[in-house]
Amino acid sequence: MRIIPAIDIIDGKCVRLSKGDYATKKVYNENPLEVAKHFEAHGITYLHLVDLDGAKSKHIVNHTILEQITGKTSLKVDFGGGLKTDEDLRIAFECGANQITGGSIAVKDPDVFEGWIQKFGDEKIILGADATDEKVAVSGWTEESNEKLVPFIQKYQQKGIKYVICTDISKDGMLEGPAFDLYKKILEEAENADNPLKLIASGGISEFDELPKLAQLGCHGTIIGKAIYENRITLKQLEKFILQF
Repeated sequence: MRIIPAIDIIDGKCVRLSKGDYATKKVYNENPLEVAKHFEAHGITYLHLVDLDGAKSKHIVNHTILEQITGKTSLKVDFGGGLKTDEDLRIAFECGANQITGGSIAVKDPDVFEGWIQKFGDEKIILGADATDEKVAVSGWTEESNEKLVPFIQKYQQKGIKYVICTDISKDGMLEGPAFDLYKKILEEAENADNPLKLIASGGISEFDELPKLAQLGCHGTIIGKAIYENRITLKQLEKFILQF
Protein backbone atom coordinates (compact mmCIF):
# COMPACT_ATOMS: atom_id res chain seq x y z
CA MET A 1 0.00 0.00 0.00
CA ARG A 2 1.33 3.40 -0.99
CA ILE A 3 1.96 5.76 1.90
CA ILE A 4 1.31 9.26 0.57
CA PRO A 5 1.89 12.24 2.85
CA ALA A 6 -0.01 15.38 1.90
CA ILE A 7 1.18 18.94 1.51
CA ASP A 8 -1.59 21.51 1.06
CA ILE A 9 -0.51 24.94 -0.15
CA ILE A 10 -1.99 28.36 0.60
CA ASP A 11 0.08 31.50 -0.07
CA GLY A 12 3.11 29.30 -0.68
CA LYS A 13 2.91 27.77 2.81
CA CYS A 14 2.23 24.25 4.05
CA VAL A 15 -1.18 24.26 5.75
CA ARG A 16 -3.96 21.92 6.88
CA LEU A 17 -7.70 22.53 6.93
CA SER A 18 -10.57 20.76 8.69
CA LYS A 19 -13.36 19.46 6.43
CA GLY A 20 -11.97 21.65 3.66
CA ASP A 21 -12.93 24.86 5.48
CA TYR A 22 -10.45 27.62 4.63
CA ALA A 23 -11.38 29.41 7.87
CA THR A 24 -9.77 26.55 9.82
CA LYS A 25 -6.38 27.04 8.13
CA LYS A 26 -3.36 26.19 10.26
CA VAL A 27 0.14 26.89 8.94
CA TYR A 28 2.61 24.10 9.75
CA ASN A 29 5.62 25.21 7.73
CA GLU A 30 6.42 28.16 5.51
CA ASN A 31 8.71 26.06 3.31
CA PRO A 32 6.95 23.15 1.53
CA LEU A 33 10.23 22.02 -0.06
CA GLU A 34 11.75 21.57 3.39
CA VAL A 35 8.77 19.40 4.38
CA ALA A 36 9.05 17.34 1.19
CA LYS A 37 12.77 16.74 1.75
CA HIS A 38 12.01 15.63 5.31
CA PHE A 39 9.52 13.07 3.98
CA GLU A 40 12.02 11.82 1.40
CA ALA A 41 14.71 11.39 4.07
CA HIS A 42 12.40 8.90 5.83
CA GLY A 43 11.89 6.63 2.83
CA ILE A 44 8.74 8.27 1.48
CA THR A 45 8.48 8.00 -2.31
CA TYR A 46 5.03 9.49 -3.00
CA LEU A 47 3.56 12.92 -2.24
CA HIS A 48 0.06 14.36 -2.56
CA LEU A 49 0.41 18.08 -3.31
CA VAL A 50 -2.74 20.20 -3.27
CA ASP A 51 -2.89 23.73 -4.64
CA LEU A 52 -5.64 25.17 -2.41
CA ASP A 53 -5.13 28.62 -3.95
CA GLY A 54 -5.70 26.96 -7.32
CA ALA A 55 -8.85 25.24 -6.09
CA LYS A 56 -10.26 28.64 -5.11
CA SER A 57 -9.06 30.41 -8.24
CA LYS A 58 -10.13 27.58 -10.60
CA HIS A 59 -6.74 27.48 -12.31
CA ILE A 60 -3.24 26.35 -11.39
CA VAL A 61 -1.47 28.79 -9.03
CA ASN A 62 1.33 27.13 -7.04
CA HIS A 63 3.14 25.42 -9.91
CA THR A 64 6.49 26.91 -8.87
CA ILE A 65 6.31 24.96 -5.59
CA LEU A 66 5.53 21.81 -7.56
CA GLU A 67 8.57 22.49 -9.74
CA GLN A 68 10.81 23.09 -6.70
CA ILE A 69 9.76 19.82 -5.06
CA THR A 70 10.07 17.68 -8.20
CA GLY A 71 13.34 19.36 -9.14
CA LYS A 72 15.01 18.94 -5.74
CA THR A 73 13.60 15.59 -4.57
CA SER A 74 12.89 12.25 -6.24
CA LEU A 75 9.33 12.15 -4.88
CA LYS A 76 6.57 11.05 -7.25
CA VAL A 77 4.06 13.84 -6.89
CA ASP A 78 0.37 13.70 -7.62
CA PHE A 79 -0.86 17.26 -8.01
CA GLY A 80 -4.38 18.66 -7.75
CA GLY A 81 -6.35 21.77 -7.03
CA GLY A 82 -7.98 23.97 -9.66
CA LEU A 83 -6.91 22.02 -12.72
CA LYS A 84 -9.53 22.96 -15.30
CA THR A 85 -7.89 23.26 -18.72
CA ASP A 86 -5.41 21.53 -20.99
CA GLU A 87 -3.07 24.45 -20.28
CA ASP A 88 -3.26 23.75 -16.52
CA LEU A 89 -2.27 20.13 -17.19
CA ARG A 90 0.54 21.15 -19.52
CA ILE A 91 1.99 23.37 -16.78
CA ALA A 92 1.57 20.68 -14.08
CA PHE A 93 3.30 17.98 -16.12
CA GLU A 94 6.04 20.34 -17.32
CA CYS A 95 6.67 21.24 -13.66
CA GLY A 96 7.24 17.56 -12.88
CA ALA A 97 3.93 16.13 -11.71
CA ASN A 98 3.91 12.34 -11.92
CA GLN A 99 0.10 12.26 -11.82
CA ILE A 100 -2.67 14.84 -11.63
CA THR A 101 -5.96 14.63 -9.78
CA GLY A 102 -9.17 15.96 -11.29
CA GLY A 103 -12.27 16.29 -9.12
CA SER A 104 -14.69 19.11 -9.93
CA ILE A 105 -13.77 18.96 -13.62
CA ALA A 106 -14.88 15.31 -13.76
CA VAL A 107 -18.35 16.39 -12.59
CA LYS A 108 -18.74 19.74 -14.32
CA ASP A 109 -16.97 19.09 -17.61
CA PRO A 110 -16.73 15.33 -18.16
CA ASP A 111 -15.81 15.72 -21.85
CA VAL A 112 -12.62 17.56 -20.88
CA PHE A 113 -11.76 15.04 -18.16
CA GLU A 114 -12.39 12.07 -20.46
CA GLY A 115 -10.14 13.77 -23.01
CA TRP A 116 -7.36 13.89 -20.43
CA ILE A 117 -7.73 10.15 -19.75
CA GLN A 118 -7.45 9.44 -23.46
CA LYS A 119 -4.57 11.85 -24.04
CA PHE A 120 -2.38 11.11 -21.01
CA GLY A 121 -3.42 7.56 -20.09
CA ASP A 122 -4.73 5.83 -16.97
CA GLU A 123 -1.38 5.97 -15.14
CA LYS A 124 -1.29 9.77 -15.21
CA ILE A 125 -4.85 10.78 -14.37
CA ILE A 126 -6.45 10.25 -10.94
CA LEU A 127 -10.16 10.71 -10.31
CA GLY A 128 -10.83 12.78 -7.21
CA ALA A 129 -14.09 11.48 -5.74
CA ASP A 130 -14.66 13.43 -2.54
CA ALA A 131 -18.03 13.09 -0.91
CA THR A 132 -20.42 14.03 1.87
CA ASP A 133 -23.12 11.44 2.61
CA GLU A 134 -21.98 9.62 -0.55
CA LYS A 135 -22.71 12.62 -2.77
CA VAL A 136 -19.73 13.95 -4.73
CA ALA A 137 -18.66 17.47 -3.69
CA VAL A 138 -17.14 20.04 -6.05
CA SER A 139 -15.62 23.53 -6.13
CA GLY A 140 -13.21 23.00 -3.25
CA TRP A 141 -15.95 21.08 -1.41
CA THR A 142 -18.16 24.15 -1.25
CA GLU A 143 -20.90 22.58 -3.40
CA GLU A 144 -22.62 19.20 -3.39
CA SER A 145 -23.36 17.72 -6.81
CA ASN A 146 -26.12 15.31 -7.76
CA GLU A 147 -23.56 12.57 -8.46
CA LYS A 148 -23.79 9.52 -6.23
CA LEU A 149 -20.32 8.40 -5.21
CA VAL A 150 -20.17 4.73 -6.26
CA PRO A 151 -21.97 5.11 -9.62
CA PHE A 152 -19.72 8.13 -10.32
CA ILE A 153 -16.62 6.00 -9.77
CA GLN A 154 -18.06 3.12 -11.82
CA LYS A 155 -18.85 5.48 -14.71
CA TYR A 156 -15.24 6.59 -14.90
CA GLN A 157 -13.93 3.05 -14.51
CA GLN A 158 -15.76 2.31 -17.74
CA LYS A 159 -13.94 5.29 -19.29
CA GLY A 160 -10.58 3.80 -18.25
CA ILE A 161 -9.85 5.37 -14.84
CA LYS A 162 -7.79 3.15 -12.51
CA TYR A 163 -6.74 5.48 -9.71
CA VAL A 164 -9.35 7.06 -7.46
CA ILE A 165 -8.70 9.25 -4.41
CA CYS A 166 -11.74 9.23 -2.15
CA THR A 167 -12.11 11.59 0.79
CA ASP A 168 -15.02 11.37 3.19
CA ILE A 169 -15.21 15.12 3.79
CA SER A 170 -16.80 14.69 7.21
CA LYS A 171 -13.60 12.91 8.31
CA ASP A 172 -11.04 15.20 6.71
CA GLY A 173 -8.65 16.80 9.17
CA MET A 174 -10.68 15.60 12.17
CA LEU A 175 -8.25 12.89 13.39
CA GLU A 176 -11.19 10.60 14.14
CA GLY A 177 -10.28 7.67 11.90
CA PRO A 178 -10.92 6.99 8.21
CA ALA A 179 -14.18 5.88 6.58
CA PHE A 180 -13.51 2.12 6.63
CA ASP A 181 -17.11 1.17 5.82
CA LEU A 182 -17.23 3.55 2.86
CA TYR A 183 -13.99 2.21 1.37
CA LYS A 184 -15.19 -1.37 1.86
CA LYS A 185 -18.41 -0.53 0.04
CA ILE A 186 -16.58 1.14 -2.84
CA LEU A 187 -14.15 -1.75 -3.28
CA GLU A 188 -17.00 -4.29 -3.23
CA GLU A 189 -19.43 -2.43 -5.47
CA ALA A 190 -16.87 -1.06 -7.92
CA GLU A 191 -15.11 -4.40 -8.34
CA ASN A 192 -14.20 -4.76 -12.00
CA ALA A 193 -12.14 -7.70 -13.25
CA ASP A 194 -11.28 -5.90 -16.50
CA ASN A 195 -10.17 -2.71 -14.77
CA PRO A 196 -9.35 -3.25 -11.05
CA LEU A 197 -9.80 -0.14 -8.94
CA LYS A 198 -6.74 1.39 -7.27
CA LEU A 199 -8.47 3.14 -4.39
CA ILE A 200 -6.53 5.70 -2.38
CA ALA A 201 -8.09 6.44 1.02
CA SER A 202 -7.96 10.02 2.25
CA GLY A 203 -9.24 11.84 5.30
CA GLY A 204 -9.39 11.10 9.00
CA ILE A 205 -6.23 9.05 9.48
CA SER A 206 -5.45 9.46 13.17
CA GLU A 207 -3.13 6.66 14.29
CA PHE A 208 -0.71 4.14 12.87
CA ASP A 209 -2.88 1.05 13.54
CA GLU A 210 -5.40 2.26 10.95
CA LEU A 211 -2.90 1.75 8.11
CA PRO A 212 -2.74 -2.08 8.19
CA LYS A 213 -6.56 -2.14 8.32
CA LEU A 214 -6.77 -0.06 5.14
CA ALA A 215 -4.22 -2.34 3.48
CA GLN A 216 -6.25 -5.37 4.54
CA LEU A 217 -9.39 -3.84 3.01
CA GLY A 218 -7.58 -3.65 -0.31
CA CYS A 219 -6.81 0.06 -0.52
CA HIS A 220 -4.03 0.77 -2.99
CA GLY A 221 -2.77 3.72 -0.97
CA THR A 222 -3.58 6.16 1.78
CA ILE A 223 -3.02 9.90 2.06
CA ILE A 224 -1.92 11.12 5.48
CA GLY A 225 -1.93 14.77 6.46
CA LYS A 226 -2.70 16.19 9.87
CA ALA A 227 -1.76 12.97 11.73
CA ILE A 228 1.84 13.52 10.60
CA TYR A 229 1.90 17.25 11.32
CA GLU A 230 0.38 16.75 14.77
CA ASN A 231 2.82 13.90 15.54
CA ARG A 232 0.06 11.34 15.90
CA ILE A 233 1.97 9.17 13.41
CA THR A 234 5.74 9.46 13.18
CA LEU A 235 7.80 9.28 10.02
CA LYS A 236 9.81 6.49 11.68
CA GLN A 237 6.62 4.42 11.91
CA LEU A 238 5.86 5.08 8.27
CA GLU A 239 9.41 4.18 7.29
CA LYS A 240 9.06 0.78 8.97
CA PHE A 241 5.63 0.22 7.43
CA ILE A 242 6.96 0.95 3.93
CA LEU A 243 9.82 -1.52 4.42
CA GLN A 244 7.34 -4.24 5.45
CA PHE A 245 5.38 -3.79 2.24
